[in-house]
Amino acid sequence: MNTESLDQMDINIENLVANTTASQSDFVPHIRVEGLNLFIGENHILKDVSLNIPSKKITCIIGPSGCGKTTLLRSFNRMHDDTPKFKITGKIFVDDEDIYDDNAQVITIRKKMGLLAQRPCPLPMSIYDNVAYGPKIHGTWQRRKLYSIAKHYLDEVGLLDEVKGRLRTSPSQLSIGQQQRLCLARGLAVEPEIILGDEATSALDPISTRKIEDLFVKLKKDYTIVLVTHTLSQARRIADYTAFMYMGKLIEFGTTDQIFNHPQKQLTKDYISGSFG
Repeated sequence: MNTESLDQMDINIENLVANTTASQSDFVPHIRVEGLNLFIGENHILKDVSLNIPSKKITCIIGPSGCGKTTLLRSFNRMHDDTPKFKITGKIFVDDEDIYDDNAQVITIRKKMGLLAQRPCPLPMSIYDNVAYGPKIHGTWQRRKLYSIAKHYLDEVGLLDEVKGRLRTSPSQLSIGQQQRLCLARGLAVEPEIILGDEATSALDPISTRKIEDLFVKLKKDYTIVLVTHTLSQARRIADYTAFMYMGKLIEFGTTDQIFNHPQKQLTKDYISGSFG
């Protein structure tokens, strides 16, 4: 074998190691995606995506608009189930349960995941009732316990002191940033394992964005956090791992340092450098 062939083999081995180290050696997967293809009608949106998402870390999914980021995120809590002409092949495991198995309990799966949308969507009820709503649905009706739950999670998101004396008022009086933290408290109140964020700070001012980001960093000690973001600087700031998607495919996945400072794929380099997107 000539020297050129040996050099090429070394390069291939290095690339293989770089692309698999993050998924095999330094974390325990909480969500495993295997050969995922997702169709809506004739539109093939996700194309053979395989990905391990680590437990109790922040994973950011980046990529240009229309690349499949949000579609992938919403497949984790089966939010596409009622979409007309929806079809999925491949597997998604959460806690080693195939969540698209015919016997999977959708309500149980969704209880494991709190979803924070692009814009806050408080329920048309009081601040207190927004947080107590989820526990009530799942069978908690004792007033004292519900009040304790509401106070705990409002405090967890740094909102309790800001709404003291106003728990029975409408959240419409809160700022957008406060409403988003209220929605996060509402999601945490059902005790999920995973927090999903779909451009969760895109409608917020820089100060509110920083508060939400700080919350995510604080919460990852107890929760697995998966965020879709268009903001590369946000991924750099808070993500432990980053997945780059393009045209429905997962192009590259690794530690955030690897993706931003030592990407293995030219397409990743071009996106990170701002050549497109």
